Amino acid sequence: MPGGRLTQPERQQIALGLADGLAYAEIARRLERPTSTVTREVTRNGGPTAYRADVAHRATERRAHRRRTTPPRGPQPPAPAYGRDPGAVREFEEVFTTVLTASGMPTMMSRVMACLTLTDSGSLTASELVQRLDVSPASVSKAITFLESQGMVRREPGERRRERYVVDDDVWYDSMMASARSTAQLVGIARQGVGVLGSGTPAAARLENIARFLDFVSESIARAAQQAREILHSKPVTPSSDAPADAGADDLPTPTPVPMPEDR
Repeated sequence: MPGGRLTQPERQQIALGLADGLAYAEIARRLERPTSTVTREVTRNGGPTAYRADVAHRATERRAHRRRTTPPRGPQPPAPAYGRDPGAVREFEEVFTTVLTASGMPTMMSRVMACLTLTDSGSLTASELVQRLDVSPASVSKAITFLESQGMVRREPGERRRERYVVDDDVWYDSMMASARSTAQLVGIARQGVGVLGSGTPAAARLENIARFLDFVSESIARAAQQAREILHSKPVTPSSDAPADAGADDLPTPTPVPMPEDR
């Protein structure tokens, strides 16, 4: 199996495969490369619809040149624990960051979120983030402010009055609920616009349809997030001496079916 960086002919094959609608796994199989290599290459360079082989090749050369010419600043972070392969961890963190960015999260916020998520403690101080990511304190502060506004990070007091930034098992629940609240605000504004534009007018009808759609979506997101949290965080029930051996298996909350639009 080939190793090292992708060559320009390989990038051209990736571009042709994307144009033909091939899945990443199939493109990787034809190149005899890991699927993660193709996924990272495409998401880092514009995504499947904007990927260009020549542009991606030049960008990779520029990044490699910067790594060769820019010496690391300060002490390097410790090697990953639990016998992990440091190279594999760095590669996965880069892929995770790229996917977060492709989903719409700004680049620096994606880097901070990935860094926090992949620590075993789930928390770091600002100075630790600066050291690990080799960025300025201002960049970290801006990223944390954004992530906190999205419900994805919370602050905790640390030693010597240094705040710690934390991600935990509730991070995606909090984020989903924040999204639902934001969507609910759009519903309210849309319905306010119906009154301003006049009920029965084309513009008002459009706003009412928007409000109905978003209202259904926000309620569904909030309900599904709550049900998932209850199910996934439920502790196993310890059978008593009088209970059947399989007692507790059916004690988990059952998700309430989400109604389809025609049922409302």
